[in-house]
Amino acid sequence: MVNGKLCGLSAELKNRFPDAAIEENFSLARHTTIGCGGCAAVCIEPANERGAEAVLRYLHRNAVPYYILGAGANVLPSDERFEGVAVRFRALRKIVRVGDCIETGAGVTGGSLLRFARGEELGGLEPFTGIPMTVGGGITMNAGIAVRHFSDVVEEVLAVREGELIVLRAKDCGFSEKYSVFQNKIAVLGARLRLTPSAVQSIERESCYFRTRRAHLPKGRSMGCTFVNPEGISAGALIEACGLKGMREGKAFVSERHANFIINEGQCAADVARLIQKIKQTVYKEKGVSLREEIRRIPPQPIT
Repeated sequence: MVNGKLCGLSAELKNRFPDAAIEENFSLARHTTIGCGGCAAVCIEPANERGAEAVLRYLHRNAVPYYILGAGANVLPSDERFEGVAVRFRALRKIVRVGDCIETGAGVTGGSLLRFARGEELGGLEPFTGIPMTVGGGITMNAGIAVRHFSDVVEEVLAVREGELIVLRAKDCGFSEKYSVFQNKIAVLGARLRLTPSAVQSIERESCYFRTRRAHLPKGRSMGCTFVNPEGISAGALIEACGLKGMREGKAFVSERHANFIINEGQCAADVARLIQKIKQTVYKEKGVSLREEIRRIPPQPIT
């Protein structure tokens, strides 16, 4: 883009990618679970896998800032307008069984994935029950709980890096606690997940167990867990031990039910961001622990 300007970007995208859905002034508040923040200049939803590859290549080669948005959980937008492109892969919904694997597009929701696996009598995804996510977002964040993460089921990932299509085996995905290489401008388009044959009754029983476990989590607008658990201890327990439950910043506050959740009752993302910073500073001062954010920011910021 000339001088980094985005003038005419929407028209250019419509011309180059006529099959894609394009929206100007895309509200990030309406499309994230935290429910605050500004808008993106443009949102584009490629119509298929080939279109997604072409869109990402165009954005990369023209140095257009972009952010890939999945289900909008674990995301904190800025109140400022994002002068770039929000990319959504909702049309990438392929889901087929290949042996004991499922091949799935990045836009498949967690609920759809679990229902398909149950119908095919393939187990291993039950711990993800109730987690708001898409497959692409789940892999990018290495979503999951203590007993299972996406890294435990991923066999390979179809992705785009610097505008080029690549396939990464699980060992090359850099998976660790709530982290993967896909958080560094490598976009997930789809994946092959290796599962285990299991009876429908067993899958349903396990899913019910994990659904019940999640029932105690705080209600209201949040990003889910805000911080990654440091090794050997829960981030929520650290925050609670510092007496921060109920701590407020504007219309955002630390949940009384689960201290690793920030609940938002307003429209100001800056309230949430300031509260996150205060929590990190307090926990480091009192416990000597540097909390790492599990959430991602729009616009993208260095992982902290």
